[in-house]
Amino acid sequence: MASLRALLGVVLCSLMVSASEILPQADFDVQGVAGKWYLTGVCSNFKWLVCRKANMKSGTVMVEPTEDGGLKVVSSHLLDSCWKIETLATKTDVPGKFTFSIPLFFTSFLLLFPLLSVTGFVTEMRVVDVKPDEYGLNHYINTGRNETFVESRLYGRSLDLSAEVKEKFNQLCLQTGILPENIVHLPKTEECPLECFV
Repeated sequence: MASLRALLGVVLCSLMVSASEILPQADFDVQGVAGKWYLTGVCSNFKWLVCRKANMKSGTVMVEPTEDGGLKVVSSHLLDSCWKIETLATKTDVPGKFTFSIPLFFTSFLLLFPLLSVTGFVTEMRVVDVKPDEYGLNHYINTGRNETFVESRLYGRSLDLSAEVKEKFNQLCLQTGILPENIVHLPKTEECPLECFV
């Protein structure tokens, strides 16, 4: 019986793709991702996210290309109150691949989750598949504090994405080793007021 479990483990592992093998979209255009997006799906093996997935809701993301080819990303989510995170993703030598550090602090978020320590991670972001007028699939590899975790996110130009796009997202998550129960299509929620983006 132990041999059968070991063989099954080897087979399952061989079917998964290493996170480092997830490549950015070959014809990625940084200008194509500019503007307003909605976060509509997330999957991860990060314990904090796994434990809180039932309470997660959609969010709004504003993306602005920088002069040096990077991305300024402002994410806003309405929980009990509105909170936002600003990140500056630096381009790499590979189009569609960026790096950023999780901000040292973001006050309103830490008020909601004071025990969460989110500093100390360096994130590699890969734009895996984007159709600029419809959806974007991003894959993240987060490393720091002696751990690495992966995450993928589904963005849409609207909150209503097709079943085909949602399935692409599901397949990306499964391909990177995320368990099916840790794939979340986020429920719609109200947007934060525009002043959250100022």
